[in-house]
Amino acid sequence: MPDLASFLDQHRDHHVHVHKQVALDQVGALTAQADAPIVFEDIAGFPGWRLVDQLFVNRAAQSRVLGCEPTGVVQRLVDVLAQGPRPLRMVDDAPCQTHVIAQLDVDLGSLPVVRHTAIDPWPYTTSFAIHRDPDTGALNQMNPRAGVLGPNKMVTSFVTSTANGILAKHRAANTPMPQAIVIGAHPAWEMAGVYSHPHKDWWELELFEAITGQTGDMVRCKTVDLIVPADASVVIEGFVSPVETAQDGPSPGPSMLFTLADQQPVFEVTAITMSDTLIYRNHMMTPFTDHQELPRLFHEAILFERLQAMGIKVHDVAFPSGGGALLCVIQIEPAADGQVTDALLSVLGSTFMNAKMVVAVDPDIDIHDPRDVEYALATRVDPSRDVLIVPNSRGWPFDPTARPILEAGEATARSRFPAVVGRWGIDATKPVPYRSAERSLFERAWPEHWGEINLTDFL
Repeated sequence: MPDLASFLDQHRDHHVHVHKQVALDQVGALTAQADAPIVFEDIAGFPGWRLVDQLFVNRAAQSRVLGCEPTGVVQRLVDVLAQGPRPLRMVDDAPCQTHVIAQLDVDLGSLPVVRHTAIDPWPYTTSFAIHRDPDTGALNQMNPRAGVLGPNKMVTSFVTSTANGILAKHRAANTPMPQAIVIGAHPAWEMAGVYSHPHKDWWELELFEAITGQTGDMVRCKTVDLIVPADASVVIEGFVSPVETAQDGPSPGPSMLFTLADQQPVFEVTAITMSDTLIYRNHMMTPFTDHQELPRLFHEAILFERLQAMGIKVHDVAFPSGGGALLCVIQIEPAADGQVTDALLSVLGSTFMNAKMVVAVDPDIDIHDPRDVEYALATRVDPSRDVLIVPNSRGWPFDPTARPILEAGEATARSRFPAVVGRWGIDATKPVPYRSAERSLFERAWPEHWGEINLTDFL
């Protein structure tokens, strides 16, 4: 069975290992300075625990989960979606239930839960949660933050329309809502779970086999009617109250700014189950971490496939972490005038309302190198001709420049939804090939043998 421990061991040479003892409140600042997956081997006050973060922080890290080259991540995700969901396998004996702590013995303080910023009201878990629709029985995955209120209570942020719909049904019936938070599972479960495009009759986690090539094992929870990945290090089981709420936030959002404080439902924990391998999977919500990269992965694949279907030669699509989930860069090879405009309009009009700024660049521009993108913007763009502005489009609640439509209802002031904002597309490509005279003006002045020899071979 693939699990997080074996994954970390397999790729240990690619990770930053911190062997010195680290206090829990130092984890965030140290994580933010790493440009690779990071493993803390010694957390003060939590003997036996390891803490890992940034498993999706860049293309190299993502490619290790997908089993491909870094340049092939988006195409590999397209292939995952083409293969589609596969049945999960139920097991009776699961590593995640080796130890069961229930009822009065539950103590969330025994877990190394990180406080993400100095003004966060609580330490927050950030791993995925599982729910079940009480009417259809359909399972759902969501990536909430869950603040630790006390030994057996948390406050859970409900961040997706599906999860809020399930919660609304329980509130209408005044019934507690089962929830299970999964921590420290194989990263393919996380990758599968962030698929958020509309889908019917299957569950996000059923993409596990398409990602790993292995059947995903699931086990029934001990105290709630849910199933969870059998390989998890920790599972927190319990019920979300249909009536009780608590303060959630201010906390960092995906745009790397603070979200407003809000009232969210209280989650009463009925059991914590654990494996013998104690690995706490953290997702720092602060800048330039998995919080920006992970949720956008399937967005990139869907946009890649959509542009291909338009007959445009696509090399890569990325939501760079510095763009706070609002910026998308597309690497395309236009063959005719008008193709770049079509590509920009397609991405700007996508179902992902956070794609507020889209930049199109040529294949000779490394879209993962800010210097290269800056160069394209500086030398290949005439703002009076190459900038496309679309006013009054859907605004993302996490975009502080979006204008909430207060007339839509009382909840808008709190949720910032619905909102409107402008969007812009930038054509930072060279003239198309048949404009050879113009195109020749945009060739960079590289040194002799550039791209043929490597400095490392001479060291």
